[in-house]
Amino acid sequence: MQWTRDDRPRRITLISTGGTIASRWQGTGYAADASGDDVLATSALPEGVTVEVVDLFNVNSSRMTSVRQLTLLHAVHAALADPGVDGVVVTHGTDTLEESAFFLDLHHADPRPVVFTGAQRPLGTGDGDGPGNVYDALQVAASVRDLGVLVVFDGRVHAARGTVKTQTLAADAFADPTESGLGKVGFGSVHIRRSPDRPTPLPLPTANPASEELPRVDVVMHHSDGDPLFLNTSVAAGAGGVVLVGTGAGNATPEIAAAVGAAVAQGTLMALSTRVPAGPIAELYTGGGAVDLVAAGAVPAGTLRAGQARMAVLATLLADVSPERRPALLHSLLNGPARPEPALTASGSRFSGAA
Repeated sequence: MQWTRDDRPRRITLISTGGTIASRWQGTGYAADASGDDVLATSALPEGVTVEVVDLFNVNSSRMTSVRQLTLLHAVHAALADPGVDGVVVTHGTDTLEESAFFLDLHHADPRPVVFTGAQRPLGTGDGDGPGNVYDALQVAASVRDLGVLVVFDGRVHAARGTVKTQTLAADAFADPTESGLGKVGFGSVHIRRSPDRPTPLPLPTANPASEELPRVDVVMHHSDGDPLFLNTSVAAGAGGVVLVGTGAGNATPEIAAAVGAAVAQGTLMALSTRVPAGPIAELYTGGGAVDLVAAGAVPAGTLRAGQARMAVLATLLADVSPERRPALLHSLLNGPARPEPALTASGSRFSGAA
């Protein structure tokens, strides 16, 4: 599918949040300090596009918080409350862009696009990638509809869901390791190959980020010699949710499975992801594997990795549902629309792999 804009002028709101795209040298390293207008001034604008800048905050994205992400969600909804706005571009640091974009996508029911972009090289560098990424993001925001929240980077268009940072420094920083990208942008056209799979969007949370303490959601990784210490510590610290990052297709130990069961019994929402870059969680192994972890109450994260699984847990805790309904809601957010079951092999297994 090729999206080519008609001649109608487009109004885009650009929300600036900081990151490398807004970073300048501070004497010992780079830090975000440039305004959205400064960032926009480095880029050409697509023909027929006018941009209104909102400076929301200005931080390195490693300093992103749930409060800021909820503030960003409200700011995007406020921008789209104006029917004359055709789309929103969010400039964001790359470290946690995948988390913020997915959180917004979980709550995005508007046909108009929200497009995240950023840069791998700081503002004003001779080989900077920010100007091109901003131009492409504006082009996409002015062209497409009904695709949810997108990530546009290095000429590629990605769905927010499943897209993670895969390169620490390279310009082509983002990809979905399990699924192909949505398309490409360039030469005045946006080429979209497929539509993203998305669960039914959630209503805007009622929590006020300016005055309310948001739920704590932690991430705990399993490894050789891993034990329940950090999971139990997280629960004792009052975490409303925990993402367990297992090995392989989502495996840990019998002791950790028992700790998961105890946490779930006292009301902690548990999600199960994996430290492997690509592929789904699969209930294959017992002995503390995903079979036992899911039986203990952990909700498998499908193909989502820890950062985005954490945002799904946070969104579930912020949703207006009873505690009894939270696991089912979390499952739908993590796994998206139901897909056909994979074919069984002759042995009755749906997967061949090694623990």
